[in-house]
Amino acid sequence: MDKILEGLVSSSHPLPLKRVIVRKVVESAEHWLDGAQCEAMFDLTTRLILEGQDPFQRQVGHQVLEAYARYHRPEFEAFFNKTFVLGLLQQGYHSLDRKDVAILDYIHNGLKLIMSCPSVLDLFSLLQVEVLRMVCERPEPQLCARLSDLLTDFVQCIPKGKLSITFCQQLVRTIGHFQCVSTHEKELREYVSQVTKVSNLLQNIWKAEPSTLLPSLQEVFASISSTDASFEPSVALASLVQHIPLQMITVLIRSLTTDPNVKDASMTQALCRMIDWLSWPLAQHVDTWVIALLKGLAAVQKFTILIDVTLLKIELVFNRLWFPLVRPGALAVLSHMLLSFQHSPEAFHLVVPHIVNLVNSFKSDGLPSSTAFLVQLTELTHCMMYHYSGFPDLYEPILEAVKDFPKPSEEKIKLILNQSAWTSQSNSLASCLSRLSGKSETGKTGLINLGNTCYMNSVIQALFMATDFRRQVLSLNLNGCNSLMKKLQHLFAFLAHTQREAYAPRIFFEASRPPWFTPRSQQDCSEYLRFLLDRLHEEEKILKVQSSHKPSESLGCSEASLQEVASKAAVRAEASCTNDSEKTLIERMFGGKLRTHICCLNCRSTSQKVEAFTDLSLAFCPSPPMEDFSFQDPVSSPSTQDGGLMQTSVPVPPEEPVVYNPARAAFACNSVINERTMSSPPDDFDCTENTSVPSESSKIFVNKDVPQKPRVETTPSVTDLLNYFLAPEILTGDNQYYCENCASLQNAEKTMQITEEPEYLILTLLRFSYDQKYHVRRKILDNVSLPLVLELPVKRITSFSSLTKSWSVDVDFTDISENLAKKLKPSGSEDTFCPKLVPYLLSSVVVHSGVSSESGHYYSYARNITGAESSYQMCHQSETLAIAPPQSHLLGRDSPSAIIEQDLENKEMSKEWFLFNDSRVTFTSFQSVQKITSRFPKDTAYVLLYKRQNSTNGLNGSSSTSGLWVNGDPPLQKELMDAITKDNKLYLQEQELNARARALQAASASCSFRPNGFDDNDPPGSCGPTGGGGGGGFNTVGRLVF
Repeated sequence: MDKILEGLVSSSHPLPLKRVIVRKVVESAEHWLDGAQCEAMFDLTTRLILEGQDPFQRQVGHQVLEAYARYHRPEFEAFFNKTFVLGLLQQGYHSLDRKDVAILDYIHNGLKLIMSCPSVLDLFSLLQVEVLRMVCERPEPQLCARLSDLLTDFVQCIPKGKLSITFCQQLVRTIGHFQCVSTHEKELREYVSQVTKVSNLLQNIWKAEPSTLLPSLQEVFASISSTDASFEPSVALASLVQHIPLQMITVLIRSLTTDPNVKDASMTQALCRMIDWLSWPLAQHVDTWVIALLKGLAAVQKFTILIDVTLLKIELVFNRLWFPLVRPGALAVLSHMLLSFQHSPEAFHLVVPHIVNLVNSFKSDGLPSSTAFLVQLTELTHCMMYHYSGFPDLYEPILEAVKDFPKPSEEKIKLILNQSAWTSQSNSLASCLSRLSGKSETGKTGLINLGNTCYMNSVIQALFMATDFRRQVLSLNLNGCNSLMKKLQHLFAFLAHTQREAYAPRIFFEASRPPWFTPRSQQDCSEYLRFLLDRLHEEEKILKVQSSHKPSESLGCSEASLQEVASKAAVRAEASCTNDSEKTLIERMFGGKLRTHICCLNCRSTSQKVEAFTDLSLAFCPSPPMEDFSFQDPVSSPSTQDGGLMQTSVPVPPEEPVVYNPARAAFACNSVINERTMSSPPDDFDCTENTSVPSESSKIFVNKDVPQKPRVETTPSVTDLLNYFLAPEILTGDNQYYCENCASLQNAEKTMQITEEPEYLILTLLRFSYDQKYHVRRKILDNVSLPLVLELPVKRITSFSSLTKSWSVDVDFTDISENLAKKLKPSGSEDTFCPKLVPYLLSSVVVHSGVSSESGHYYSYARNITGAESSYQMCHQSETLAIAPPQSHLLGRDSPSAIIEQDLENKEMSKEWFLFNDSRVTFTSFQSVQKITSRFPKDTAYVLLYKRQNSTNGLNGSSSTSGLWVNGDPPLQKELMDAITKDNKLYLQEQELNARARALQAASASCSFRPNGFDDNDPPGSCGPTGGGGGGGFNTVGRLVF
């Protein structure tokens, strides 16, 4: 019969005919055959199964073998013995290799045929040894899957006792060597199916013998923590995670993180590879284990590992969000990594560029699952933007993309952030400098944060962008001088000409830092600006005295020589400088004059003084509606007394704390430059030298007895605050004025007028109010509208004859502006103030991000404006206009100033505005400046710089007569140019060395570099981790087990 079958399968007869004959052969198996005939049939069918040339021959072999083995079981049992099976497993079959899957399939079918025979027990014992040997040889996924099928059906073949532990460990190693080189979907699906079979086998063994689980997991960790560069464990190991009991998470993670034998490098590798497992389809609980390990490392304060792994893998995790099968787990891990990484925005900023594309893509498909995912992603993004406020250039496109999705409340955001931040356990993390590359596309240079020095960086960038001031500083001849101005010139020169992306202003910081400023702690940028300008002003005065006494000697500018002439300079300062040539650079650029007039309401005697100022401190109005203030025209006001003089009272909400100096904020005594350094104060107006508390004569107290009107939700503008600053005040109650004529305290009216305008107008918005009850400074987060064009009322003393020459006789002052009419002196005064509105253009804005003056972050918006570049007929158009509150509608839509501002805003489409955020410099727009507080409530304008607009520059000697730098910065002196050239060469060498080092250490993770890092690192809650007062903490977004 075997000869007939052999001839049949190799013949050329039609296939249907062959099938009929094969059926006859199968039916003949029921008849008796002797042992030799059975053995011959078994040999033939085995050869057809293992070496059949086509599927038909292999199918015939299986059918005939199964039929004859069933009816001749003793003969088949004798044929399918230990020796035969061992030979197949160790030597193969003829030309067939022993590792061929066909051999395992043949043995698998043979075991089924003799399952009821006693000899099968011998085969089970044999296979227990052989399968262990096979696994140790690292079989391919296909062979291992066939072996798993065999062992799943015949668990008796699985090694027992200690060998079972070894078998599981070796099987884990084998999975770690699995690889799939194909990219076709069919092959990939087959590969996943094969891996699943092997992992299911391990699961069954773990359930049957729990003692094998822990050694298996140890082997998993050994594989993924290997630092051998020649071995990369397979992602297929992820298939095992879903079979690990969740109850073991706590014990296993604690064991791993506290094991002293586990090195940091190994733990880093293991964590990175576990994160790679997120890409394995169908694997459950991978995200749970990853998050648990992250929390375990945080618990033992292994922050270096967490930082390195987060920065290395955060983008990979984000990219997994594109794939639906692994999206839920990837989102859970991404949420945990971002929300726990609270000491720096580096990790968040690595994924920020990819958020908009992802959101737009999922918005377009319209699937319910996509919408639910975007809601979760939007909530996470809002939390991160809240915590790392101060980057509007990065966040505005994201806000636009997610505007249609619900925004979580501030309370919910704080709750999420406050749940568990691993960096809150240690504030001693090393501060790492950003990796520097070439300049940004803006061509501007950033300033490296030296440890909460953003207050200095933002001010310096604003001054640097004050073009006329910068050019004046760069043109000074200060060779051989060691003054602060020399250091500022050096800093400006590097900002203008260095090739570095960001410059470290260490020398200037040490020289300009006020002595009472604690290093590495957040400070008030306005206070720093005042101190800086005061120092520069005083130094120049000293140098002027020195040069006048030693005209023939070279000027030495050492600290000792400066101190020697300090007393002489103080004497010289007693005389007011009326000649521009005698003014210091600070006076010429930032200096103005303010006239304060006080009229006793009893005897009508007056007292006045003129003070120098370099900034105006604008307080917030106690009540938004301007109508609440009793600033009424004497002609139209019904509440007048004492011969037409008005009684002014400012309502203050009873529940609000009393703010120190609410209307003026000690402007007279706390201006940028103390008046004793700019001019000599009159005897009848004396100010204390305390810069933190205003003098009694300059305090403005408010009347709390006036009932509060309902608040109207309006956005005040800088114009409103300036109106409030210049509005008349009645000194009454505890703030009565001591009248020398009456020889007693009397009610008095105090008015202030600007009599000389500065080239650059510095306005400080008094956002930090002092709460007398709790003795803390609170921040006022009210939004303030920033006009691009600001008109400053300047009132110079002139005679009536000159008045008629410059003003039309038909002009009615009360029709021009209520405020200007109110500022006119009472009848009987011999002088008349001629109001002139001087136009200013917004030059820069320093923004404070945070809720406290002792914490948060500073950055600045700025643009280049020169005095000569704008020759609008603005001054002529503005002379008939006044600063008025929005309610007066004097600066309406059709007014010349409004038209000019609209024209200027239309030009904002060009890239003339820059955002300076420490080492980052980016393009922005005026629209971003206007919307900053509405989009980011903790980010508020604090210090404003306005540039006066003239048809000419207006500064003596400010432009080179040779025309070499009228439209650009002056040429640098040789000393500065040499220093910059040397540093630029050094920078190129550093870049080359860094490139070589990165090439040599590409495989190693290090915390020495933090790309795009947040600059303010400590203390927490200041300019860094909780910049903006966000607090600490993170949440796990619902996928944690414990």
